Amino acid sequence: MNGIFRNFPIQLKGVSAKPRFFSTSFIPQYEVPGAQDPQPKPTPRSANSQLPKMSIEEYRLYRDQYYKKKKEYQTRTTINYSVSMFLIFLSLSYASVPIYRAICQRTGWGGTPITDKSKFTRDKLQPVATDRRIRISFTAETSGALPWKFVPQQREVYVVPGETALAFYRARNDGDKDITGMATYSVTPDHVAPYFNKIQCFCFEEQRLTKGEEVDMPLFFFLDPEFARDPAMRNIDDVVLHYTFFRGKHDEQHGLMFGQSDAATSTSSSAPLSSAE
Repeated sequence: MNGIFRNFPIQLKGVSAKPRFFSTSFIPQYEVPGAQDPQPKPTPRSANSQLPKMSIEEYRLYRDQYYKKKKEYQTRTTINYSVSMFLIFLSLSYASVPIYRAICQRTGWGGTPITDKSKFTRDKLQPVATDRRIRISFTAETSGALPWKFVPQQREVYVVPGETALAFYRARNDGDKDITGMATYSVTPDHVAPYFNKIQCFCFEEQRLTKGEEVDMPLFFFLDPEFARDPAMRNIDDVVLHYTFFRGKHDEQHGLMFGQSDAATSTSSSAPLSSAE
């Protein structure tokens, strides 16, 4: 009995055999069909053993070609960015003047009178019932490069908001040849400009005068009726309208441009050529 149950952890009654644990050596081993032994992972050396080895000269050649192509790409990128920025700034330089002019004319910024025709409605052209009249003074100047005599024909006019007024400037070409000029304008005080509306004006237009020619240039304007209702305008009784004439250089490709020496010197005048007050 001891020999039969020696591998079983069971102690029979009346048997003095010591208990032992069940041995796994008796478990039969079966082979699974289709099972394969796991293959060992190849080492990096054995995996790349079939690739041809690169010599130092070939490595240097590939490295030089790589850096050469990279440098060429960076050079092309830099050139493209530089050319693009140049074209952008060139376009802005030509578009800045009309854009600035349009913004100033619509907003009155920088003392520029508003010339937006949408503001010339019938209710805006009705004089305000008030005894307060605003004095509009006229001044003028020409650049040193322009041999013109340019002065207002009246020193001042008195208007009420909503009332239209007509004024004239006179220009005479004292040069020895035909000259083209262009005028700019501003209003003082600056915060009055949004209320100063011009119906007809000679500003920002080519004015070509022949030798010795003299012309009168009309100005048709009015103050917006809101001027009288704005508390900020309560103490404003005097407004100055100033014109400056510059000499223009006409280019068939670029149109009319101001002369480079226009801003160097200037002569101003507020007296008329002849008494026409």
